[in-house]
Amino acid sequence: MKLQHLSPPKDVVEIHSYDVKLLLVVLFLVGIGMVMVYSASGPLAMQQYHSDYYFLKRQGTFALLGILALVVCRYLPYRIYRAFSYPFLILSMALLVAVHIPGLGNEAGGAKRWLDLGFLKFQPSEVARLAFIVYLAYSLEKKQKLIDQFAIGIVPHLVVLVIFSALLFTQPDFGSLVIFWVLSLIMMFIGGVKTIHLASILLPAVIAGWWFMTFEEYRIDRIIMFLNPWKYATTLGYQTIHSLMAFGTGGIFGVGLGKGYQKLFYLPEPHTDFIFSVIGEELGMIGALIIIFLYAAILYRGLIIARNATDIFGCFFAMGITVAMGLQICINMGVALGMVPTKGLTLPFISYGGTSLLLNMAAIGILMNIAADKNKRSQE
Repeated sequence: MKLQHLSPPKDVVEIHSYDVKLLLVVLFLVGIGMVMVYSASGPLAMQQYHSDYYFLKRQGTFALLGILALVVCRYLPYRIYRAFSYPFLILSMALLVAVHIPGLGNEAGGAKRWLDLGFLKFQPSEVARLAFIVYLAYSLEKKQKLIDQFAIGIVPHLVVLVIFSALLFTQPDFGSLVIFWVLSLIMMFIGGVKTIHLASILLPAVIAGWWFMTFEEYRIDRIIMFLNPWKYATTLGYQTIHSLMAFGTGGIFGVGLGKGYQKLFYLPEPHTDFIFSVIGEELGMIGALIIIFLYAAILYRGLIIARNATDIFGCFFAMGITVAMGLQICINMGVALGMVPTKGLTLPFISYGGTSLLLNMAAIGILMNIAADKNKRSQE
């Protein structure tokens, strides 16, 4: 009798498989981030910590923890987040309040955006963003039958959004505020909220945003600088000018890895907020375009996963993760290119920063779990 080759059932293969293309792109970006963090932070690390490997070692640790977070979230059923949407929401709000508690909150550059627990230092706004996405995905799914009513489709989500806005305002963190508002409007639109209802809150939102931007004198200065940075090259426009100089120096092919000039104490925060500028100088337009292409591949895959999700919650969840990541990428790159006023947002997977890297890797794991669920069901 002829023996047949035995292979595991298709559904088993799909359950334990990974979205290889998405995984490889993310790991490639993390690898690029490691190299660029070392290149951008070396002089600063040597000056402050007497070792040019200081930030590289820490980023390497974050990367390993991020991979672990990705694997855990890949196998954790995404529907489980629905049961914890409200506790997660309340916890994230409590963390945003905790930054103002003496001994816990850590202030830097005039902003209180970090919690220092001694053994762990992180940025609560990153946690709050994921909690907000989970809440919106769950709430929009639950309210689908009555979503066209203003009191159902708008009011509850607007109340939560305003609470988050108030907490972010006290830090202050205008970059995260912008992401929360744009993200919520897009998700509500996708969720079926009437366009007329969304339009009715746009004007008050714009007025509130304008008031927020002009509430403090330094924000007015940022707007003035943004309109004409060259006029304030040595003062208000210093960051933008040196960022643009980095891109100009890099040209098409760049000056070479590790040979950038602007990171030598000219460009502020070269390994975090302005790491894209270092990439533009050292790797040139070609390197910058490769980075943009890799991000576009991730966002495209995220949209495909959202479209193919097996349930409404999965669709909204994947869409929220993808939109939030896309907004952060666009704002960071926009700041580096002088297209938007300066904001304190990192570049996902590349910038130095444990909280951002961990949560973005976890988000990729969630996307993979949503995609795997669709593959599993298609084989049933």
